[in-house]
Amino acid sequence: MSKEDSTRSTGRGGLAVAGAKLYFILLGLVQQIALPRVLGLDGYGALSRVLSIASITYNPITTMSIQAVSRTVVQAPPEELPGTIRKVLGWHASFGLLLSVGFALLSSRIAEMAGAGHVETPLRILAAILFIYSMYTPLIGIANGQKRFLLQAGFDVTAATLRTLGLVVGAFVSRRLAQGGPAGSAVGFVVSATLVLFIAAGIIGVGRAGISRLSLGRYVAVALPLLFGQALLNLLFQADLTLLGRFASHAAERAGEPLSRADALVGAYRATQLFSFLPYQILIAITFILFPMLASAAQAQDREAIARYVRTGMRLSLIIAGAMVCVTLGLAPRLLELLFGAEAAALGGRALSLLSVGFGAFAIFGILTTVLNSLGRERESLLVTALAVVIVAGLCFTRAHEGALSEQLLWLTAQATSTGLLVATTIAAYLVWRAAGGLVSPWTLLRTVLAMGVAASLGRLAFPPGKLVTLVAAAVLPCVYFALLIVLREVGRADLDVLRKVARR
Repeated sequence: MSKEDSTRSTGRGGLAVAGAKLYFILLGLVQQIALPRVLGLDGYGALSRVLSIASITYNPITTMSIQAVSRTVVQAPPEELPGTIRKVLGWHASFGLLLSVGFALLSSRIAEMAGAGHVETPLRILAAILFIYSMYTPLIGIANGQKRFLLQAGFDVTAATLRTLGLVVGAFVSRRLAQGGPAGSAVGFVVSATLVLFIAAGIIGVGRAGISRLSLGRYVAVALPLLFGQALLNLLFQADLTLLGRFASHAAERAGEPLSRADALVGAYRATQLFSFLPYQILIAITFILFPMLASAAQAQDREAIARYVRTGMRLSLIIAGAMVCVTLGLAPRLLELLFGAEAAALGGRALSLLSVGFGAFAIFGILTTVLNSLGRERESLLVTALAVVIVAGLCFTRAHEGALSEQLLWLTAQATSTGLLVATTIAAYLVWRAAGGLVSPWTLLRTVLAMGVAASLGRLAFPPGKLVTLVAAAVLPCVYFALLIVLREVGRADLDVLRKVARR
């Protein structure tokens, strides 16, 4: 295959993964709209606590497995690949079993520390997800390392669909049986994940016994820093919601209010995250393409290719993130009211305005840490992520731990989180620039921020109230944003030419 054909194939695969992530986001909207209606805002908040705590453990497994196995597949000699795959899958299954048992045994203590003893049962049920994902996500890493991006995209779509059905149907059936809705959602999640695992194993394959010079020590040296880094990244991802739940529970106890009041605040904050996490979710697609390309360039010690990939990836990330942030920043309270109702908008509207910027920076932070990991700078990625966790948690405790049981608690948490994420992203950008010899043009950053600010201001000032008008505004603002980038000459004919080359057969 020629270099041009390879680039075109990779590009089409990248578009497929990006399309799957877009589907994941849209399905997530459906899921997050349906769950509060099935569970109520307080039940939705309780389930959000469960998923927030559990995801700090299972999300690192997902990303670490994909990245570590992808790198191993890229570097394995062809004659050793089947044996290497079989060996690595066995290691991951053993690790997942130990982690799952440990999480189940500690779930009571974990729930108590989070101020959420009433969600112990669904939390223990989700211990099974750690074992299932420890076997499923390495299979996706195999597809990624072999650059079978279309297959990977297909599994993203399948897994997202079944997960949403499991969560919603499980909650509905459980409530109809007069049982705890969050526990039913947890059972549905486990069932759907098990089904996807069996499908993936049958299609991707589990290798076969054969020669492999890969040692456990050498693999652990690659996987362990990734796991620690991703654990910290997901702790950063969920720290604000988890701490908010603890603070809200304590505030409810001080005020003599039921814990359902605290869960309602958590539910409103989770609703803000639905929108503020959008840039991160779509930019994950870029990491799946960027990681194997950078790993190959780093192995070949091609400094020019590394710098080029980083500059291209970061520019694309900034432009995509800006298109989404301008909508959430400009329409913050109205988006919450549109999907979650007036109560969620009143509690979380102000927080979403700030979080949309903070988590826009977090999306870029995720790309930056992926670059560091792919260049063998796992220690730097680990340290900067740990620093971000410390900053966010420290600011949350300083600003919000004694907050009242009101909207103010969400606002203070949003202040602390956004400040910490912006500081951490700046530090990570410097580390990538030093490691890769390239980052992104300051002019690109300036133009993107300017276009984003103008589009967001238009959203706040130019559109009258109304649900239909809000939908129209959400479609118009990205168009305004891209039009401004064209006027500012950040986006031009060269970008369209690249898209045409990728799409051309």
